[in-house]
Amino acid sequence: MKFKLHQTVQFWFIAVGIISLWIVSLSVAACELVTTVKDATTDEIKTFFKNEKKDVVTFVGYSGAEYEDKAAMLEAAGRIMDEFDSSSAIVNIGATPEGIGAVYELAKRRGFTTTGIVSTQAKAYQAELSPCVDHVFYVEDASWGGFLEGGSRLSPTSTAMVENSDVLIAIGGGVVGRDELIAAKRSGKEVHFIPADMNHQKAREKAKKKGLPEPTYFGGAANEVF
Repeated sequence: MKFKLHQTVQFWFIAVGIISLWIVSLSVAACELVTTVKDATTDEIKTFFKNEKKDVVTFVGYSGAEYEDKAAMLEAAGRIMDEFDSSSAIVNIGATPEGIGAVYELAKRRGFTTTGIVSTQAKAYQAELSPCVDHVFYVEDASWGGFLEGGSRLSPTSTAMVENSDVLIAIGGGVVGRDELIAAKRSGKEVHFIPADMNHQKAREKAKKKGLPEPTYFGGAANEVF
C-alpha cells in the first residue's frame, strides 16, 4: 500500500510538471515578439499613439503588491477586453509583468498591440519588463508616478499615462493608480473601477518589514476614492 501511494504521488508530481511546462509553453508561444524599448518624452509618446490611430485602453492596478485573487482579476480584464476590437484598440499598462501586468498575455492572445509606459525608476532598479509588451516607453521621472509631492499635478510618467489613454480601467490599485484615476476623471477621460484586494500575505510581510501593525484592510488606495 505504501508503495502504491508513493507511486501515486510520483505520478501526481509528474502530471503537475507536465501541465506546468505546457502552461509555460503556451505563455512563450503567446509572446514570441521583439519588444521595442526607448526613452521617450510625453510628446514623443503622444506622437506614437497618434500615428497608431487606435483607441488606447489603459489598465492600472497593483504591481508588486499583486492580487489576492489573480484568477478573478484576469477574468475581469478578459471580459473588458472582449468589448474592444484588437484592430482598433491598443492595450496599455505599466510595462512590468507583476500584478496587473499579467493582463499583457491576455491581450496578446486576443491579438492586441501592447504598450507600456513606465518611469525610468524601473530601469534604475532593473525591473523586469513583461515578455508580452510590444513597445515600452521609459519616461524620465524622479518618482514611480502619481501626484507630485504636495500638489495635484501628476508626475511625468503618470502624465504620459493619462494623457495618452482614451479609457482607463482600474482593477484595484494603490496610490499611483488612484492619482491617475483622479486626474483622468478630472480631464473627462472614461474611467472604470473594479474593486480587488491586494495580496494579503505580501501586505502583511511588507508591514512587518517596516515595523508597522498588521494590516486589516487590503482594498488599496484607489478603492478608498472610487
